[in-house]
Amino acid sequence: MIGNFCFENLPCRVVFGSGTLSAAASEIERFGGKRALVLTTPRQDDKGRRLGAALGPLFAGIFPGAVMHTPVAVTERALTALKECNADCVVALGGGSTTGLGKALALRTGVNQLCIPTTYAGSEMTPVLGETKDGLKTTVRNIAVLPESVIYDVDLTLSLAPHLAATSGINAIAHAAEALYARDGNPVIALMAEEGIRALAHALPAIAAKPDDREARTEALYGAWLCAVCLGAVGMSLHHKLCHTLGGTFDLPHAETHTIVLPHALAYNAPAAPEAMQRIARALGAGDAAWGIHDLARRLNAKLALRDIGMPDDGIDQAADLAVTNAYWNPRPLERETIRDLIARAFAGEPPAPAE
Repeated sequence: MIGNFCFENLPCRVVFGSGTLSAAASEIERFGGKRALVLTTPRQDDKGRRLGAALGPLFAGIFPGAVMHTPVAVTERALTALKECNADCVVALGGGSTTGLGKALALRTGVNQLCIPTTYAGSEMTPVLGETKDGLKTTVRNIAVLPESVIYDVDLTLSLAPHLAATSGINAIAHAAEALYARDGNPVIALMAEEGIRALAHALPAIAAKPDDREARTEALYGAWLCAVCLGAVGMSLHHKLCHTLGGTFDLPHAETHTIVLPHALAYNAPAAPEAMQRIARALGAGDAAWGIHDLARRLNAKLALRDIGMPDDGIDQAADLAVTNAYWNPRPLERETIRDLIARAFAGEPPAPAE
């Protein structure tokens, strides 16, 4: 039986397909842009410059300095570049780091954004910005940071290495998984969440086996978009809080952190969200949600231990303390010692805790 619910459709235009990067100039013109600052990470500088050349007179300049966790100091440098080239909009080409920088600039200046994702991170479909300052990551939710237009081009993901596709894809699955037990969830988002998990769980092993499988790459990007819509539409819970805490405090890689933590967070919440866990397990084709994610990560040869991606041995208690500060909703009450055990298992690379 379907009860009362609210559904808010966010005002973001999406262009999806192969070869859709060619629509960049027309998308900028659609929202009235005249001079675009292209944003990339240092590694994608060349791709950004090629895009700039294709934009012709719309290209105002490039800032190839985006980094993980959107440090405020980097945003300040990008603000200077934005002003110096007299840009009136930004084009974020890359993964979550670049998308985050574009959002940070939009929050401070009101510039319009065209986002062109090259991973499955999902931030491009959300009105959420996470920023880091002095080792702490804070999150704001503001419609001002939602990109006006997003171009999904399957061609841009063909060069994403299978091991990066794996962790980026499981990161995307995390958005949909938590959407299924969100306090403000609804039947529409639940449908998108389950389908997004299914698409990614089916596509990622195919990409690992055959990296140039265009059909699998298309299905993965489609699934990532669905999961991103979930992330933007409803609130997240323990898993995302833990990953923001771990990533911001210890400067851990974003997608790998999500991949490692997700099965443990699901195991923690399983007793309080049985219907959500059934849907996740069904989408994975597994008997158990938490173990299904753990097994998927293992089959994709992803790292399974926080210690293997840079978390220090003495960080477990600090992370547990931070995870229970600043109250936030979660389907299961936050229990500091149990959460500490969760983090310790993730640190050591152990399987998720057995169902209670």
